[in-house]
Amino acid sequence: MAVLHKAYISERIWPVDDSTPSNSASIQAVAENQNAAGKTWKSYIWDTYDKSPEEKRFLFKLDAALMTLASLGYFIKYLDQVNIKNAFVSGMKEDMHLEGNEWNYMQLWWTIGYVLGEIPSNMLLTQIRPSIWIPTCEVTWSLLTILLAKCTTPNQLYFLRFCVGLAESSFYPGMQYIIGSWYRKEELAKRSCLWHAMGNVGSMVSGYLMASSYDLDGVQGLHGWQWLFVTNTIVSLPIAISGFFFLPDVPEITSVWYLTEQEIELAKKRMKLEGRANRAPYTKAKFRKIFSSWRIYSLVSLYILFNNGNGGSSQPALQLWLKEQGYSIKEINIYPTIVEAIGIVTTLIYAWTSDGMFRGARWPAIVLSGVIKIIAYVGLTIWDIPDAFKWTCFLLCGFGGGISGLTFAWAHEICSDDNEERALVTATMNEAAYMVQAWLPLVIWKQVEAPRYPKGYPTMVVIAIALIGNAILIRYWHRKEKRQRRADLDSEVLSPLLS
Repeated sequence: MAVLHKAYISERIWPVDDSTPSNSASIQAVAENQNAAGKTWKSYIWDTYDKSPEEKRFLFKLDAALMTLASLGYFIKYLDQVNIKNAFVSGMKEDMHLEGNEWNYMQLWWTIGYVLGEIPSNMLLTQIRPSIWIPTCEVTWSLLTILLAKCTTPNQLYFLRFCVGLAESSFYPGMQYIIGSWYRKEELAKRSCLWHAMGNVGSMVSGYLMASSYDLDGVQGLHGWQWLFVTNTIVSLPIAISGFFFLPDVPEITSVWYLTEQEIELAKKRMKLEGRANRAPYTKAKFRKIFSSWRIYSLVSLYILFNNGNGGSSQPALQLWLKEQGYSIKEINIYPTIVEAIGIVTTLIYAWTSDGMFRGARWPAIVLSGVIKIIAYVGLTIWDIPDAFKWTCFLLCGFGGGISGLTFAWAHEICSDDNEERALVTATMNEAAYMVQAWLPLVIWKQVEAPRYPKGYPTMVVIAIALIGNAILIRYWHRKEKRQRRADLDSEVLSPLLS
């Protein structure tokens, strides 16, 4: 059987045309064999080295447009998402007399808007053009950001944060869906992680902008923290508008100006070889299939654990500790950017080792990040430790955020045979994670308990342990599913030969 299987594969790899197996399991199995064939060491540095000249040219254009746009879009999303944290510790708290848990409520209202918008937005993307919807939402949140500078009451802040969250909800799961519609398995992790790293860059730049904006305190009657919101909009708006001209939709409906007809056909064939299904209507049968599978539940659980397990960096824990220790406003905004820099480096390490050393496996990086987070949060749970070790624990928190791109790359690969399942699962991953984030910080990250957070850090330890267990379970179920797919392919090949 193994010999027949090899013979069948070797005959079906080239070329990719209408004779490619129509069954999605067969296509995906052929793709996996083709990906493993003909690779040189250079492809582990960057995956286009072993491609044909036509495919290299196509990927260069796609990377230059789509990945640049995705990276800049994620940069401004984080710039406009985390600015409230930097403003809060740089004078907003005192100027607006936010002495209770107002910080938690600002985060809550942003999260409610984000949660309400995510799944409807991603379902819309399977039916309308992403090149219209996503840039429209980007422009909306960029304009809303500047209005935060004019808020005088907590209720105004809550309303605008809700609206910003609603507008931002389209971007991350939507762009994940689009990237998963253009790139093959060996190309996904690097690109997902590269553009995800721009979120860390956005957080870093927000810190630097706040440090610089503090010098503008009093100019035009505005406080330094108010100037942060103004400069954010000035940076964000041109990037948001560019999306109308450069976002390529998905291969089956794209008419983007920088790709030729031949390149669009190549894109479609690449996705066909990858077993990536085209767009189709949502039906009752499709919903039954999606919600009766292990995929949606395990992948959603994975992202809930990831997204809510990085409180040491997502909360202003380090900033408030520095403030308590008497550091200056500039130092409070600049020193935490070291954590973001660590996040960028580890994100890239996770991506390259996942595609290279681990041959496309996503779980090793997830398990490693979980182990490091256990070390960091155990130290912060104890709290009464030397300052040098406390600094180390805060910096180790930067190892946790880099696996986001890998979790989505894994979801794209697992759900590649159903376009609507892929869109729904990736949106639900983000949606469910933020639904938990809507209430969990109110319980474990209370502003009045900062920076000690006696409930927050121990909870992070428990979540890190659960993250590791969840990743191992997904690996087991996915391998079992792939073995069944191989068995089905063997049966498909042998049936005509034995009849």
